[in-house]
Amino acid sequence: MQKEYKTIKGVAGPLLIVEGVEGVKYEELVDVVLPDESVRRGRVLEVSQDKAVVQMFEDTRGISLKDSRARFLGRVMELPVSTDMLGRVFDGAGNPKDKGSQIIPEKKLNINGYPINPFSRDFPNDFIQTGISTIDGLNTLVRGQKLPIFSGAGLPHNNIAAQIARQAKVVKVSPQGKIETDKSQFAVVFGAMGSTFEEAQYFINEFHQTGAIERAVLFMNLADDPVVERITLPRLALTTAEYLAFEKDMHVLVILTDLTNYCEALREIAAARKEVPGRRGYPGYLYTDLATLYERAGRIRGRKGSITQIPILTMPEDDKTHPIPDLTGYITEGQIMLSRSLYRQGIMPPVDVLPCLSRLMSKGIGDGKTREDHSGVFNQLYAAYARGKEAKELAVILGEAALSDIDKQYVKFANAFEDRFIRQGEYEDRDIITTLNLGWELFTILPKTELKRVKEEHIAKYLPKKEENKETAKAS
Repeated sequence: MQKEYKTIKGVAGPLLIVEGVEGVKYEELVDVVLPDESVRRGRVLEVSQDKAVVQMFEDTRGISLKDSRARFLGRVMELPVSTDMLGRVFDGAGNPKDKGSQIIPEKKLNINGYPINPFSRDFPNDFIQTGISTIDGLNTLVRGQKLPIFSGAGLPHNNIAAQIARQAKVVKVSPQGKIETDKSQFAVVFGAMGSTFEEAQYFINEFHQTGAIERAVLFMNLADDPVVERITLPRLALTTAEYLAFEKDMHVLVILTDLTNYCEALREIAAARKEVPGRRGYPGYLYTDLATLYERAGRIRGRKGSITQIPILTMPEDDKTHPIPDLTGYITEGQIMLSRSLYRQGIMPPVDVLPCLSRLMSKGIGDGKTREDHSGVFNQLYAAYARGKEAKELAVILGEAALSDIDKQYVKFANAFEDRFIRQGEYEDRDIITTLNLGWELFTILPKTELKRVKEEHIAKYLPKKEENKETAKAS
């Protein structure tokens, strides 16, 4: 039931205060009718006694307190959904941004949704191949997981996001070593918040030129679009993902960038509401708010589809103790860290391997999912690279002459690992077999006696024979 009031008593940034209301509910949609009968859309942010605080989706300039009317629509914000959304681009309010027609919906869904009930959750498993060696080999993405990318201003997280969106697929490796792509439908829901026009155009062009747009839904909010759209956009993206995953049985990968812009929008609105600020000025409910987004990813027991999330956020001043990455780390299952020093060396993608983590990796690798030697290769690469990095730091302090022969080999390994394993072309799609074989090639730099984390039978089966023979000849 719609109710209309002419009691708008104040405007503060994106907020309106309407007095004398009754029966108004939280999240209810509001149309503000201006004197010229034009309409601007908002939603109820807070209700206290007979006052309602309305959060506007559009600019509040030109709203006359005396002659404007607030019409409460009696319903929450809903998104019309359909499989026709695949291949389309929408704005932060869910309206088509491309030149296509309006979506004819199969149904309309409340965008706020609910976190998946823990009792109904199925454990994330099944390997998702991104085509990026540092993720597939060392920080494996598992279907149903939340794996954020922690970046910094100026680092190429947009390129990585576009590459993952283009290349991601659910695969299994057969006992014969052949890669089999899951025949279930795979879709990508991509949400960009606070992007510049150039960034938004880059994403759209990448999806169109590579053909990935056919299995993708894009939601784009530009930096000059209303702040409130940055708060609704990830909820629109996740509502679309839930529809495709749990009603259309698709495997959906949700990529959200940049969550820092989302949190800044929360802080801006909290300040306009004169809320007591928390750490670094962010609202005290930032953790809870982020959890309402992240916990909508996962698998539901008895359903074929799944939602996997890759949120991307830029750490202010590269500070991983900042509230946004700090709280994100508590909720999600690991993180991919980007390195400014690797980026300066021209290594792309500049993934800083050692502080990265995928807590669910063990559930998505191994015999029948990737390959039997995956766990051993992963452990050996980490251990060897860590020792090589230590040796390089020691050489800076004491000089290279102070290193032992074995330390020099580890330094050589670390340099080769960065140059061959981490370094990868933006359009280079490496399958998991190529990634694991590359790891074995790097192991030939080290003496076989140093390969203590891989099984003997795997060494005999996968270590390149030519290099092994050269090493044997040298020893004799």
